[in-house]
Amino acid sequence: MKKPMQNEHWGSRLGVVLAVSGSAVGLGNFLRFPAQAASNGGGAFMIPYLIALVAVAIPLASAEWALGRYGGRRGMHSPMGIYYVASGRRPFFGVCGGGLTFTAFVINMYYLFVESWCALYALQYLGGLLAPLGLGFSLFPNQAPGLSLDSAAAYQDAFLATTGATRDRALFGANGASVLGVFALCAIANFWLIYRGVSKGIERFCKAVAPLILICSIIIIFRVLTLDNPTGKEGQSLLDGLGFMWNPQNAAETLKKPSVWLAATSQIFFSTSICTSAVLCYGSYVQAKRDVALSSLTSTMTNEFCEVCLGGLMIVPPAIMFLGAAASEKIGSVFSLGFVILPNVFGQMPAGQFFGFAFFALLFFAAITSSISQLQPASAFLEEAFGWTRGKRVLAVALAELTGTFVVCWFTEGLVALDAFDFWSANFMPFLCALVQTTLIVFFLGRKKLRDELDSGAIIKTSKYVFPAIAFVSLPYLAIVFGFWLYGEFVNKCKEFAAKPGSLTSEIFLLAVFAALVIVSIFTVLRWKREERLGKEKGANL
Repeated sequence: MKKPMQNEHWGSRLGVVLAVSGSAVGLGNFLRFPAQAASNGGGAFMIPYLIALVAVAIPLASAEWALGRYGGRRGMHSPMGIYYVASGRRPFFGVCGGGLTFTAFVINMYYLFVESWCALYALQYLGGLLAPLGLGFSLFPNQAPGLSLDSAAAYQDAFLATTGATRDRALFGANGASVLGVFALCAIANFWLIYRGVSKGIERFCKAVAPLILICSIIIIFRVLTLDNPTGKEGQSLLDGLGFMWNPQNAAETLKKPSVWLAATSQIFFSTSICTSAVLCYGSYVQAKRDVALSSLTSTMTNEFCEVCLGGLMIVPPAIMFLGAAASEKIGSVFSLGFVILPNVFGQMPAGQFFGFAFFALLFFAAITSSISQLQPASAFLEEAFGWTRGKRVLAVALAELTGTFVVCWFTEGLVALDAFDFWSANFMPFLCALVQTTLIVFFLGRKKLRDELDSGAIIKTSKYVFPAIAFVSLPYLAIVFGFWLYGEFVNKCKEFAAKPGSLTSEIFLLAVFAALVIVSIFTVLRWKREERLGKEKGANL
């Protein structure tokens, strides 16, 4: 079998930890997690969330790093190649890995679009900060520099107008010029970083922005912890906001719903980047004598700190403090929470323009470290499938990604296309990936190979219970949760999407993407098998 041309590695242990932590720390921590918790029973949601963290995330994260490096030491960096060699060169798993490249690939199609919203809002607030110096500017349609409006409805209207959510194709007019222009800059930055490579592009960038993410987080957390009760809002304090976030609400009824368990586990996948092919791909660039066990634990715990401690504290409590019941009605929507409710809060807060800028700058920096991790598996896939040079791969990935983003930007009414992309790539597919990956580890890679890989270069001794935990806890848990959800709610979910024309078209597009990945994977794996057979025959004839 002909090996891929690239031979890249991370430059340092810190670099790989920051890169994988950057992949995990993103919009999922600061927007998706608070909204998921608030819309699924608050504290009741935390029960399946913490169960999924212990039963799935911690053991699978270390195993996925080990699995990735196992494939990388054999010249493979995409899920297709890694699954193929780790399974003992079984074509079925190679094809599964190729199909599951779909997960990060499609997430990036809409993630880039939302990332551009974060940049747009940050720039809008920056325009307001510069206004007193005579340098103010506005990128929002018909808005003054900055973002300080007179009502909750005005913030809602500003968001809808900026994102084109009022009707399909709304962005392809004068009002969409700003968001599409900022999107183009974000896309160029992402593709340029991937073109620069693992160590010179991704690693250097993550090292540079990590301090900025930390600084912005400290600024926002400090402001939240020093907030006073708004005048006339008696009974609404920081504790009231925390209570809304963490107190169980209808726990017995909430925990009976398969959708809550699916949402909690999917949130773990989304926020830690496991079972989305990003960590698997990043792990493949770790050198043989470099640690993966401690790196895995460090990146997972960094993510959980940012998600539970920072995201849970800085988002929901101030919204409840300032807006009370008005916020609680919409707080379960990711986009209403991030782009309508919080700007409303900043508008009522002293120095709100500065804190609004800091918050959306934090979101943007966190988002871009995640989005570049979603692009790398697709680049590796094309290299292994076609042997293309880096420039050719990045160009092909860019064209494919932008085609998907075009679909999201075309069907903007109610953000239906974005919702469809998000559900199938970030909720449904990670479960399939997790089931395939745990099956591969348990029945084909095996305990010894997994343990040897984890121990190679390890700074800390890996628990001997990692493999039993995957075999007897993670795999059954995933099968039960996914099975109950398929039985109880899958059909209704399909009907829900089919009822919306934009969603149906989006699903057809997604099906075509998945089919293309599977077809390319089949031909690639068959080519590998043929090359291996010819190599054996040639060796026998010598």
